[in-house]
Amino acid sequence: MNIDIDFLKSKGGMCKVYQKNEIIFYEGEMARCYYQIREGAVKMVNDNNDGKQFLQGMFSSGNSFGEPPLFINEPYPSTAIALSKSIIIRMHKEDFIDLIKRYPELETRLLNIFASRLYNKAVTAKEIVNHTPESRILAFLDSYKKKSRYEHKEVIPYTRQVIADFTGLRVETVIRTLTRMKELNKIEIVNRKIVY
Repeated sequence: MNIDIDFLKSKGGMCKVYQKNEIIFYEGEMARCYYQIREGAVKMVNDNNDGKQFLQGMFSSGNSFGEPPLFINEPYPSTAIALSKSIIIRMHKEDFIDLIKRYPELETRLLNIFASRLYNKAVTAKEIVNHTPESRILAFLDSYKKKSRYEHKEVIPYTRQVIADFTGLRVETVIRTLTRMKELNKIEIVNRKIVY
């Protein structure tokens, strides 16, 4: 959700700078704040027993993240990490809940964001469970294009490792599959960047 920065500050929000790779909150930690990115980018991940990270989501300037546990008194299901130097607005849970109650239009916007994220998670889970590496990658690329609202070919700003983390594939599998997709003219690769 993108709430006006000055409005958030006037209601108790505070800016904090996070350095690249700095942890914002850990999986299992109780949710205590609303977070919105003013500048920078954040990823949310889970680590498995083998030390491999599964990417749950990536968020950039204007996006909020980690809100659901605030409403159900549960711990964070993922760890949030700054992908670059980031300025993030934090608002204490109680202040944020009060803000949502006093401004119903914010509640409606938040509900729409939750519904969209839940829908995208369901679509992604279906692709991961039931399909080939190519269909997983295509689902990821289609999801990115839908979110960016861009209808023509564009450079996909994610590395092969990020695509692997999102799709649950090994990076080697992603590389082989992207090469095959290029040969079949399903994607283009220009200067090592994926164009879709």
